[in-house]
Amino acid sequence: MAQASYRDALGAHARRLTGSSIQALNCLEAGRAQQLALRVGPLYANFARQSYDQAALSALLAYGHSLGLPLAFRQLFDGDKVNQTEARPALHTALRCDLGQGEVAASARAQVLAAEQQLAAIVAELEASSVTDVVSIGIGGSDLGPRLVCDALRPLQGARFRVHFVSNIDGMAIERVLAGLDPARTAGILISKSFSTQETLFNGAILQRWLGEGARLYAVSADVQRPQQQFGIAPERVLPMWDWVGGRYSLWSAVGLPIALALGMEAWQQLHDGAALMDAHVLQAPLEHNLPMLHGLTEIWNRNACGHASHAVMCYDARLALLPAYLQQLVMESLGKQVGVDGQPVWGDTVPVWWGGAGTDVQHSFFQALHQGTQVICGEFIGCIAGDDPHTASHQALLANLLAQTESLSNGRPSDDLPRNYPGGRPTTTVLLDALTPQALGALIAFYEHSVYVQSLAWGINAFDQFGVELGKQVASALLPAVRDPAVVVEDPVTRELLAQLHR
Repeated sequence: MAQASYRDALGAHARRLTGSSIQALNCLEAGRAQQLALRVGPLYANFARQSYDQAALSALLAYGHSLGLPLAFRQLFDGDKVNQTEARPALHTALRCDLGQGEVAASARAQVLAAEQQLAAIVAELEASSVTDVVSIGIGGSDLGPRLVCDALRPLQGARFRVHFVSNIDGMAIERVLAGLDPARTAGILISKSFSTQETLFNGAILQRWLGEGARLYAVSADVQRPQQQFGIAPERVLPMWDWVGGRYSLWSAVGLPIALALGMEAWQQLHDGAALMDAHVLQAPLEHNLPMLHGLTEIWNRNACGHASHAVMCYDARLALLPAYLQQLVMESLGKQVGVDGQPVWGDTVPVWWGGAGTDVQHSFFQALHQGTQVICGEFIGCIAGDDPHTASHQALLANLLAQTESLSNGRPSDDLPRNYPGGRPTTTVLLDALTPQALGALIAFYEHSVYVQSLAWGINAFDQFGVELGKQVASALLPAVRDPAVVVEDPVTRELLAQLHR
């Protein structure tokens, strides 16, 4: 059967289920709550509050089989050129496991292990110094992943280094970070794959001037010469990254140096171990019991069969507050494409808008729209079974809110008083970590990476390029002279008017 026929079947099931309540599905299908749940190590996910019944799920799994997912993941791990537009592999899995087969994967793994030794030496060097603070400068994938992990796992006491992050080119961002720091006790890390990123170069220059003579600077780049050429950073203080690792998949590489400094090498290794656990699962588990594959296919069901264009991520643990922003880049930069790998328009709508927030705060913000808005918004609820704070009653209340919201969004509460009518039928997935440990967080992030790859295969797009981010940066570089000098003339009439306001 052609894949288009499988997609047509999904649409037919979605139309058949129109008007069916998720609550009714969970009542009619015995054992559904257990059957639609999967566990991988410290991570558990439950899909019972999705809007498919068993027949629709069977059609969805048949579609997954038609995509050849096991072979596609084997090709990913082995270093095939899955990044077709740039004709190179996407070997982020080699950063944390040795499950790839063949020379390409083995070579990548050897490079990774050598870089890890250099990273450990830098950590030891800084631990033996008088440095207390580290400023990490990067943007996008060179910032979001390390920032998320450091914030989520930061110990309340006993951290060897205070790690601060600067990404925005806005000068006030770096001023706020540097305020109160001592240049004599501060080191800097400049992270940029190309080492030509405007934000990183501007902020790096500011940091270097602030640190003064003998600035303790380190760098991470795919071009190991540029940090020395542009900032005078000694080669032994430059860690490599590679063109076969996309920025948003790079926290496992030397880009994660801030993680190793903030949390220590043991936690760094445990983070990688958690991701490797998910790597082994996605390679070995059959599709029907494969957590990332089921998640990715569920996203296809919601986006294409059901037409839902928005996906909210709610983290019921304050330490995961940055996860929605991290997932925005991972998912939307990977899947925000309209042209397939065959050069033709994609067959259907691709990525929905991913957004979200943390804890019960968001219940008092945008949950009104989730419960009673005219648009159905899919939800991802993430929580931790065990809390690490001494306030047991607070953690219990937090989890009660998580459970209550998923139940309420699914089941609703009919009322003749229309302002108080809750229609329900809002699909959600619940993800629970046993506790927020480095291993659990590593598994969680790898889980989402693999789900993204599943979705890219379904849409026939390349998850590993990001040409859409380039145009605005190119235009900004061209307009910078006009911002600096009012005598410079630009063609666009609206930009001319806006520049006139800037130069008043």
